[in-house]
Amino acid sequence: MTSIDTSVDTALSTPSTIRACVFALSPTPSQARALQSHCGAQRFAYNWGLALVRAIIAQRDAERSYGVTDSALTPHVNWSAYALRKRWNETKSTVAPWWSENSKEAYASGLANLSAALNRWAHDRKSESGRRRAFPRFKPKRSRPSCRFSTGAFGLTATDNRHIKLPRIGVIRTSESTHRLARQIGRGTARIRSATVSFRNGRWQVSFSVEASWPPSGGLRRKLPVIGIDLGITHWAILSTPIPDITDTDGFVAALPCPERAEKKLRRLQRRAARQQGPDKRLRCTPSRRWSKTHAEIARAHTRMSNVRADKLHKLTTRLAASCESIVIEDLHVAGLIRNRRLSARIQHAAWGELRRQLTYKSAASGTSVVVADRFYPSSKTCSGCGVVKTKLPLAERTFHCDHCPTHLDRDINAARNLASLVEDRTRRTSAESCAGTSNKPAGNPHKTDPGSAMGTATGRPSRPTPRSDTTAVTATTVRSPLRHHVFLNTAHDGGAAPPDSQPPHEGGWG
Repeated sequence: MTSIDTSVDTALSTPSTIRACVFALSPTPSQARALQSHCGAQRFAYNWGLALVRAIIAQRDAERSYGVTDSALTPHVNWSAYALRKRWNETKSTVAPWWSENSKEAYASGLANLSAALNRWAHDRKSESGRRRAFPRFKPKRSRPSCRFSTGAFGLTATDNRHIKLPRIGVIRTSESTHRLARQIGRGTARIRSATVSFRNGRWQVSFSVEASWPPSGGLRRKLPVIGIDLGITHWAILSTPIPDITDTDGFVAALPCPERAEKKLRRLQRRAARQQGPDKRLRCTPSRRWSKTHAEIARAHTRMSNVRADKLHKLTTRLAASCESIVIEDLHVAGLIRNRRLSARIQHAAWGELRRQLTYKSAASGTSVVVADRFYPSSKTCSGCGVVKTKLPLAERTFHCDHCPTHLDRDINAARNLASLVEDRTRRTSAESCAGTSNKPAGNPHKTDPGSAMGTATGRPSRPTPRSDTTAVTATTVRSPLRHHVFLNTAHDGGAAPPDSQPPHEGGWG
């Protein structure tokens, strides 16, 4: 059985991107042992190279403490991947007589990972940024097994779409079909660069690094010009415009499956494991078979919940990136929101940060623009009908009632529509600037609400009607703020100045 050639550079007609194609594996017991051996060989080479570097650094420090001049110190060790690999080839027969049992790629990938870690550490020491990486540490046996192959006979098989091939291990069956990747390779729009095998969540998987130029799949294509997305907990996402097969008729995306049932099962399994004999280094006790079996069930429960969340995330973000020209999302401070102990579990389960990350890179690949609204933009407090901003809107108040127009709708839908209007306002502002110019930036704190813009019951002051005459002209004026853009209507009087109540709303805080 031959494999598709991955060493030939395929000419890609369109700009290519690097993507990861992950497939679950179903190895035989002998193949599983071979995979574990290769991952152990990579860890051994990594630790061997790190021990060499640490020994030479410690030797140089000791020589300096004895007053040895810098010219007489032990020479530096070159920790480039090529130098480490050359040094490994010189000593591998002595330090690892069993090296021939595994592919040379296992040792090369371990040394390449060590070289990258040392270079990152050295770069951070010289940089002026506040972040400092710690010196690389040894990889213990409990670390996640992984091994990367970049040369040799690896890739997809030419006979069917249910097997892959790896050096020295052979043909391994996959748990899912690889037909989509095989079809793109056959068309010349994809090329496999490397293959990384790892053991995650109780099963083996292979991740192909693919240089691809095909667009992401999606149902609708360029149907909606702009859409605003408001994230939530009761409903996972609220869209300003309903999309068939993604939302309901009102624009609500169903929440992720409730984790309570999975958490109840996890609590039961973890209580069972606590009553069984686990590993104890102090007493040198090995875990019992029942403890190992229970922990395997715990790992499977975690894996299932993680897979369900990842599946929903990828399906939603792929459809959104392929269905819109522009997407407006919020800049949520998720790290601060999870400090609420009553909502932290739900917020983390919703994976707001991961949803934004996937939307960003999928939109870039499909040509969709992503606009991130300012963190202090009052999307929930602003009326999507007339633009009046409320000073207060409690979280328990789920329906938005405007005091100046008949707007009455769900607060999340109102926020999504306000987010979508940011792109429309930007378009109108560009058109207005090219014709009539712009006004100066308003003075004062841009995060503070202008009391003249929030009238009515929100501030306890009744609204004052603006007198109109036959000579009154209504013009669209754009005010640029360092945080957000507002397009509002100013009423020009005989003197040419707008009344105080028509100033643009500026609202601090978080809507």
